[in-house]
Amino acid sequence: MPLDIVVGTQWGDEGKGRIVDLLAAEARIVARYNGGDNAGHTVSAQGRLLRLHLIPSGILHPACTCALGAGMVVNPARLLAEIDELASLGVSVSTERLKLSASAHILTPAHLALDGAEEAGRGASEIGTTRRGIGPGYADKAARRGIRAGAMRDPEAFGLLVEEQVRAAGRLLERLYGLPAPDPRQAHGAYAGYADRLRPHLADVGAIVAEVLERGENVLAEGAQGTLLDLDHGTYPFVTSSHPTAPGALLGLGVGARHVGRVIGVTKAFQTRVGAGPFPTELFGGEAERLRGSGANPWDEFGTTTGRPRRCGWLDGVLLRYSSRLNGLTELVLTKLDILTGLDPLRLCRAYLFEGRELADAPPDPRDLAACSPLYDDVPGWNEPIGDVRSWADLPARARAYVERIERLVDLPIRWISVGPEREQVIRRGAPS
Repeated sequence: MPLDIVVGTQWGDEGKGRIVDLLAAEARIVARYNGGDNAGHTVSAQGRLLRLHLIPSGILHPACTCALGAGMVVNPARLLAEIDELASLGVSVSTERLKLSASAHILTPAHLALDGAEEAGRGASEIGTTRRGIGPGYADKAARRGIRAGAMRDPEAFGLLVEEQVRAAGRLLERLYGLPAPDPRQAHGAYAGYADRLRPHLADVGAIVAEVLERGENVLAEGAQGTLLDLDHGTYPFVTSSHPTAPGALLGLGVGARHVGRVIGVTKAFQTRVGAGPFPTELFGGEAERLRGSGANPWDEFGTTTGRPRRCGWLDGVLLRYSSRLNGLTELVLTKLDILTGLDPLRLCRAYLFEGRELADAPPDPRDLAACSPLYDDVPGWNEPIGDVRSWADLPARARAYVERIERLVDLPIRWISVGPEREQVIRRGAPS
């Protein structure tokens, strides 16, 4: 069996967590390969609402092992809080069920403090980070001064490394930003305690994944954030600090390309993003509020990690085609189709107008995206509720036409369609090739 990769095709928040939860039923391992607790997956199962930030939603399947790959940056306090929350709900998070790559990097109070200071220092030029320490953590990794998870094998030595890092960051915070430094000794004690609990979970994740694939079992790779936030290929500088794209899965887990099977792109039936940056199809006023929701429902368009209201707009076919090319998508999952019920007409961006020219593809310089105006095709909407629909044939004809129009726009089959937040509110359409 192959390595199947699930990626977000937009700016994140596409609903990957619940799709991974569905696909995990057929996987031996579900492995997260990038990012940190700046990501958030909200999963509803058997009446329970879970917000997971580090552990893949495959943990809800008792036969599934979950892995955190080398491409991640991990806040151990957050990871342990998540383990404890799952345990309180009766979900096993034993050392056999959760593996942490010894090569993953550790986030410390130094990273969180620097992230907040740097973002605040940008003023009106903020890029919209979650202030979870992700950027500074990856910066330390690239500068070869980071702390890897494998250091937790010796909790006291690990605590000393954290203390030294926090002390160095404190001098920077005081000198450049005039801010108080985190307490190095307090960090030492706390992180030594985290290491004592987490060291049994340390593993060579790449070797485990490779062994399972060689045995013919299925592995599902889960990316955080979305394609358009990729450090190299997203809307730079309004991006994350890692690679949420399908190629990032290979580096982030430590396996070769020959294992890749399906590359499953998850997209909303409309477009959203959190934070700053260009957004050609963005809506404002009543239309945006209609797509966003009030926030009273946990599935409304407010960030799982930050609580920030998401910017909303019509589906951008140009960027979806770009995501398909970059990731090598084999199929799509369309989420939140039910949210469009009652809107008429629906609009799909098929191209851009840029400097008097029509562009079918995204401009090579992401800075030009802000100057692109969307060119829309209008598609008739529907009024019939679809939350109870479970088959393609039972969808309203106009809803089917909307889905088929997206398929033609990006030349990809849509295999799954979600029509509500619950596990069972999914239509499976056709079989993967």
